[in-house]
Amino acid sequence: MRQPPSNARQRGFSLIELLVALGIFLVVTGAAFTLLGSSQQRYKTESQVLNSFQEARLGLDQIVRDVNDAGYPPPSFFQSAYPNLSASWPFAWSSGAGYPSTFCQIGTAGSGTCTTAIGGDMAPGDFDIIIETNPNPQDSGSNVKWIRYQLQGTTLMRSVVDKNAGDDPDSETSATGKLFPFVQNVVNNASSTQIAQYQLFYPGMFPGGVPAPIFSYTCDSLSTPPPTVPCLGALGNNSPTNIRDVIITLIVAAPVPDATTGVPRLVQLSGRARRINPNQ
Repeated sequence: MRQPPSNARQRGFSLIELLVALGIFLVVTGAAFTLLGSSQQRYKTESQVLNSFQEARLGLDQIVRDVNDAGYPPPSFFQSAYPNLSASWPFAWSSGAGYPSTFCQIGTAGSGTCTTAIGGDMAPGDFDIIIETNPNPQDSGSNVKWIRYQLQGTTLMRSVVDKNAGDDPDSETSATGKLFPFVQNVVNNASSTQIAQYQLFYPGMFPGGVPAPIFSYTCDSLSTPPPTVPCLGALGNNSPTNIRDVIITLIVAAPVPDATTGVPRLVQLSGRARRINPNQ
């Protein structure tokens, strides 16, 4: 049995109810967009940290490979006839400081006698090193190279030039157009103010509150044991010609601080390269 149609009017939402619903919708939507924006910013920050880490890791691996091959070929190679095919020493310095005939003292912690002619840097030193090697010994047409790593500001620079008899390793590797950016945002040589800020969040970095050397060294000892000693304590052995190990430390900062906390984002990578070729 069908009921007769009702003339009663059905009630809709009142204006107040619509406004309340709209307000709730706007609050939920605003919160969602705020969370989305925060997530995107954090993703961007984390991506920058990851990119910095990957760049530093690749750079560290390349330095290790170059140092491992430092010095070439073995002593039996007749050097004098082919100066561009043989390494005088595994590491180079300025001819103004006696390269290659006069040994010098490694310039770490602002000391040493291997001072280079360009800019008064130390090579080998805390932030500057010149490696003498043939990176492609299997290639019959490959010459010995000077490979330099030098920190300029917050950029670790790299240059690769052919070794030629009579050339100065320092001036050749520092010539205009020879040094190229290799690793960006390297903060090993940060100012005291920056180091104090970094140590608030990374107390294990920058021991003693001073710049952290990128390169530190152990040298072959003339007496055993031990066969190698820290180069600063090696006295007469403290020469680039006796470097056996190079300890590399890279402290790299992300381009921007953490978006949420404002904390600087740093990564520290360490590696040890061991020269395997004998002295020439």
